[in-house]
Amino acid sequence: MTNPLADPYFILNKVYGGGAYLKQAIAETPVEEQNRARTVRIVYGVMENDIYLEHCIRAFAPKNPKLPVRIVLKISVYMLLFLGKKKYMVTDNAVSLVKKLGKGGAAGFVNAFLRAFDADKVKLPAGELAALSVRASYPQFALTRLIKAYGKDAAEKIASFRAEGVSVRFCCDEEKLGGYLAGGEYQKTPFADTYIFRNFARGEGYDEGEYTFQSVGSVAIAAGVEPCENVLDACAAPGGKSVLLSEKCAKVTSFELHPHRTALIESYAKRMHRENITVVCRDSSVYDGAYAEKFDAVLVDAPCTGYGVVSENPDIKFFRKEEDIAALAKAQRAILAACAGYVKKGGYLYYSTCSVFEEENDAVIGAFLAENPGFSPEAADSPLGHIKTKYGLQFLPHISLGAGFYFCKMKRKA
Repeated sequence: MTNPLADPYFILNKVYGGGAYLKQAIAETPVEEQNRARTVRIVYGVMENDIYLEHCIRAFAPKNPKLPVRIVLKISVYMLLFLGKKKYMVTDNAVSLVKKLGKGGAAGFVNAFLRAFDADKVKLPAGELAALSVRASYPQFALTRLIKAYGKDAAEKIASFRAEGVSVRFCCDEEKLGGYLAGGEYQKTPFADTYIFRNFARGEGYDEGEYTFQSVGSVAIAAGVEPCENVLDACAAPGGKSVLLSEKCAKVTSFELHPHRTALIESYAKRMHRENITVVCRDSSVYDGAYAEKFDAVLVDAPCTGYGVVSENPDIKFFRKEEDIAALAKAQRAILAACAGYVKKGGYLYYSTCSVFEEENDAVIGAFLAENPGFSPEAADSPLGHIKTKYGLQFLPHISLGAGFYFCKMKRKA
C-alpha cells in the first residue's frame, strides 16, 4: 500500500505547479486503484479549501514553505481537519513523503509543524470580508460581487456551498430506470429523467448510452430552448446540450473551436446514439456568411469564469482571477454578436453561462441589445429554482440544486 499522501501529492503538484486543471490531473496521474475514491476526495477537498489551508499554514509557519512542502502540508492539514485522521499517522506519512521527494532538509520542519498544528489557534483575519474569504475559501473579489448582486446572506451561502452528489440524466425505459434507482440514495430534480445521487458508480450502461453525467444546470438550459427544426449550439463541447437538443430538434449543428474538443462532441453523440448532430470545428466569435439566417434558434453557452460551478470544479477558484472577468465578457459579446447573424427572422437567440457574475450575464445582454435593436428579450421560465434578472434567469447553487447558471432568451424581430 502506498503512502496515502503520495497519490494526492502527485495530482495536486500538476495543478499547483504545472497549471493543469484538476480533472485533467486526476485522469493523467496513475494512482492506486483500491484507494482511488480516497485520493479523489482528498484532492477535491484540498482545492475546495485552498484559501483556508493556506491561511492555516501561514499561521504556523514563520516563512512560507516552498511549493512541494506546502502541497504536502495542505494535504496533511486537510486530512487532520476534514477526514479526522490521527495526527501521528498523518505526520509520519508527511515526513516520509518529503524525504522521498528529495526534500529531506524540510523533514524536521514538516514534523514540527504538524505536531504543533492546532486549528483552534488559527485566527481568522480582521475584517468581515477577509474573514469570510478564508472561512469559505472564496476569493475576496468574487465575494464582493456576490454581496453586491445578491446580498450578504445569499453570498455566504453561495460561497460556502459544497456539492453532495452527482447529477445523472437517464435515457432508458422505465424498467431500466427503476433498476438504477432501486436501493440508491438520490434526490429528484424538476426534470423527469435527471436525478442527483449521493453515490453513483459508472457501469456498462454509461457506454451503452442508457445514462450520462450531466449537471442539472446544463439540463435546465437545454430545457429552456424551444423545439425547432434547425438549431445551432455555438459553443458545444463536451456535447451534453447538443445531445439534449437533438432529442427535440430535427437537426443540431455544433460549433467548437478546438479539434480535440470536437472529437469529444462526436464521441458523446455516438455513445448516446444521436445521429442528427453535425459537428463543425470553427471559431464562433468570427462571423461566417455561409450560416447567415440559417437557424431557427441559436444557443450561445459562452465561455465564462465558471464561478457558478466551483462546487464541481473547485480549481476554478485557484485559476480564475479578477481581470479574467472583463476579458471573458469581451469574448462573450463577440460570440453573441457573430452568432446573432445566424438566427432567422422570427427565430430565437439564447445566451447562457455557468457564471454568477452580472458582468458576464445581464451586462453582456444589455450591451448586445443596445447594439442590436433587431432583437428583443423574451420572458423565460424554468421549473428549477432561480431568480429573475432584468433580462433573464439566474440559477444559484443554494437554491438551484447546486447549479450556478444564467439563461436569457431573445427573439429576432420578423
